[in-house]
Amino acid sequence: MAPVYYILIALPCTIGAIALALIHIYRHLLNYTEPTYQRYIVRIIFMVPVYALMSFLSLVLNKSSIYFDSIREIYEAWVIYNFLSLCLAWVGGPGAVVISLSGRVLKPNCCLMTCCFPPIPLDGRFIRRCKQGCLQFVILKPILVAVTLILYSKGKYHDGNFSPDQSYLYLTIIYTLSYSVALYALALFYVACRDLLQPFNPVPKFIIIKSVVFLTYWQGVLVFLAAKSGFIKNAEEAAQFQNFIICVEMLIAAMGHLYAFPYKEYAGANIGGSRGFTESLAHALKLNDFYHDTVHQFAPTYHDYVLYNHSEGEEVPTKYRSRTFVPTGSEMDTVRKNHRMFGNKLDDVQLSSFSSSGSSSPEYSGTTDNNKNPEAMNSSPLVDVSISDSVPYEPSVIDIDMSKYSAEVPAANEPGTG
Repeated sequence: MAPVYYILIALPCTIGAIALALIHIYRHLLNYTEPTYQRYIVRIIFMVPVYALMSFLSLVLNKSSIYFDSIREIYEAWVIYNFLSLCLAWVGGPGAVVISLSGRVLKPNCCLMTCCFPPIPLDGRFIRRCKQGCLQFVILKPILVAVTLILYSKGKYHDGNFSPDQSYLYLTIIYTLSYSVALYALALFYVACRDLLQPFNPVPKFIIIKSVVFLTYWQGVLVFLAAKSGFIKNAEEAAQFQNFIICVEMLIAAMGHLYAFPYKEYAGANIGGSRGFTESLAHALKLNDFYHDTVHQFAPTYHDYVLYNHSEGEEVPTKYRSRTFVPTGSEMDTVRKNHRMFGNKLDDVQLSSFSSSGSSSPEYSGTTDNNKNPEAMNSSPLVDVSISDSVPYEPSVIDIDMSKYSAEVPAANEPGTG
């Protein structure tokens, strides 16, 4: 049983965090004018009740804490996927990102740990790798949780036990690698798409997501290391302290979400009729987007692409065939054709519009400050190599069968004649 003062402090913090988060979600669902965006936002905000409740139950019922911790850990992986999907939805989907960043590369950079690699082209493969980096964590997390529960039942797992005879050490190493890959994928994506995301004020959103998901994980690792080093009495007290701290932090996170994901951005927007609370909640809880996106990103044959038109209906996707590597988003509101050539890499791109319609959400104008300011471009880790003698421009060629047309051009009618 945790100390009484832990519970007396954690209980009001937990209740306050859950109340603030549920009110925030309720306001979003009542103003559900941008389903493509708000679906992900609602899922992200819901991590506060999950984290707070599971941590408080672990604090009170510490004998069963491993089960509550498992639920919390699975949801944190779910949050990472939804945040990357939200960022992609803001900029119009992976296809729109490739169009906007065409011809640009990511320079070798020590801070990004790419100094030993050649410039990375910001093409469809780059976006796909970023998504895969996050999705591997979402898929691996539940598997490792199941393995943890099995080993726990066999007496081979105990929180904070770094003994080589116990599985905690090895699972922590795997977790850390998977966490690091997901964080690195998010960082690369943000650096590449920083200009595209700028109208959506991404900095506070990135900070709060990374703080809640990644810092709480490393906080837990450090707390157990402190118990191993003798700064904390034992692993059980370390686990209680970790759960207590998370309960307090979730109240801060709930207030941070009010600033980072305000519902007022979507309130009063003239975008179709209101779905109603129940229908909006059902849309946010549906997992069809995750299923299709996972299959799409890891499919061995990556030449069949699906564009989802959620304004027409979510259940019937429209398939397109591309001759080369062309990524598309999992959720796009309308689809239009945009035939362009980017060297020899991209043919016949099917691109969705950048936003649902004339909404109140910020829109990207298609140009970046880096293009206007050479000095900013020099300081940026991105380089535009689209204008280069090494990549000649080849206009598209259209074959027209002229046999269907008459060789004689009929005379135009005189004005006033029938």
